[in-house]
Amino acid sequence: MRSKLLAGTLLSLGALLSACAGGAYYTAYAPPPPRYAAVGYAPGPGFVWTAGYWNRMGGNWAWVEGRWQRPPHRNAVWVASEWRHEGRGYRFYRGHWR
Repeated sequence: MRSKLLAGTLLSLGALLSACAGGAYYTAYAPPPPRYAAVGYAPGPGFVWTAGYWNRMGGNWAWVEGRWQRPPHRNAVWVASEWRHEGRGYRFYRGHWR
């Protein structure tokens, strides 16, 4: 019983830490300027456009295209992804619903 509880706790802790690590990245270099393109029409009522952003993949910059998303609840507001200048580098904050 005790070993199952310990295993469950360690598994939960590992999942939590991996989720935190995926939420913010740090790099010494500024991202390239954002790309702009025609957005088009929403695929249906209630959809919100979430803009694209630059991501670091294997030491290179990769553009992640924007997309239409349906908010998780009625009053949800999209907070866009962004790179913030902090200290001697840049930290990435992933977009999320608030």
